[in-house]
Amino acid sequence: MISTPLSEQPRIVLFGLRNAGKSSLMNNILKNYISIVADFPGTTTDPVTKSMELGKLGPVAFTDTAGLDDTGEIGTLRVKRTLDFLKVADIAILVTPVDKPPSEIEINFALEINSKNKPFVIALTFADKKPDEKKLKWASQFNSVKINNITCEGVEELKKLLISFSSQLEFEIPPLEGIVKENDFVVLVTPIDLAAPKGRLILPQVETIRDALDKDCGVLIVKERELKLFYDSLKIKPKIVITDSQAFSKVAADIPETQLLTSFSILFARKKGDLSLFVKGIKKLDSIKPNSKILILEACSHHQQADDIGTVKIPRLFRQMVQSNCEFEFARELPPEEKLKEFSFVIQCGGCMVTRRKILYRLQIFENYGIPSTNYGLFLAWANGLLPRAIEPFQYEYELYLSS
Repeated sequence: MISTPLSEQPRIVLFGLRNAGKSSLMNNILKNYISIVADFPGTTTDPVTKSMELGKLGPVAFTDTAGLDDTGEIGTLRVKRTLDFLKVADIAILVTPVDKPPSEIEINFALEINSKNKPFVIALTFADKKPDEKKLKWASQFNSVKINNITCEGVEELKKLLISFSSQLEFEIPPLEGIVKENDFVVLVTPIDLAAPKGRLILPQVETIRDALDKDCGVLIVKERELKLFYDSLKIKPKIVITDSQAFSKVAADIPETQLLTSFSILFARKKGDLSLFVKGIKKLDSIKPNSKILILEACSHHQQADDIGTVKIPRLFRQMVQSNCEFEFARELPPEEKLKEFSFVIQCGGCMVTRRKILYRLQIFENYGIPSTNYGLFLAWANGLLPRAIEPFQYEYELYLSS
């Protein structure tokens, strides 16, 4: 579990009114004092996330959220943030006291969850008290479990129910799935520059190395400056060379044109999102008009260097090769709907630090508004004249690019 990134763990989110017993249930599930518990409402003000192993589900991340009925100006913001978690939850748990009738908020929220066709369970807390008949009748429409947070009765039953949802979840594919097989040889090009984290590799590189080893492949890891020396001395030519997108030009110049080539970012475009949509987006670059607004959308916070890929390099290349007269905006979360409508194009980062569900949600919103999008790796491959070569490992997307 420790080695499984949070971004790849199924997200199980606890929702409910204030003082419904969410935090107590979270602590009982994890068998640890993670969430603060108190008798007065509004104890949980910010989402609390903790991971654990859960049977067939493997490593999962539980998130405790603020109450759906929080009040006041700050409370309204907390509710909005809680509702944002519904968009990325793989499994939703609605926590509600069994001794009280269902509130309008709970009824509407349950209908909202159910309409999204995602696994959903109602945790009926305060099972030591006399149940409300209306609550029982309402809860009987859904999967439900009675929970006594004092004795932990019902917690194991809830865990078993959560595990039973495993067949309904869509797990992320490994980076090299369908690209390599046992005994293939892979070369990974990992620049160590000012933007590289000190003393470690970035997550896409680490995951790709591990996946290659899991698939019983041989791996050579080099920096871009040493690539040609080692490549030319190889007796066995690699099945594929995978590079950091920012080194595309140098790497392509140092290996034969017949060598299969892609980037970590493009691998993650498929792993985290929808590679075909990103390919279609690239084809829309020639339709960008003057004065267009372009959104650069990242998924995490990081220290920006002077030549940052998202805020400097990509905008510079875009102005040089696509449209010189355009305006860029930068964000880590989706702008409000009215603001989003202003954009003509979106360039999304690799998304290695967030779940696939979150990236797919973003892409669905873009599609709804007719906004084409692509990701960093595909844009840099296009800018370096390496399309369709850089997507040749992905047959469907390769043919899609050639046919459109």
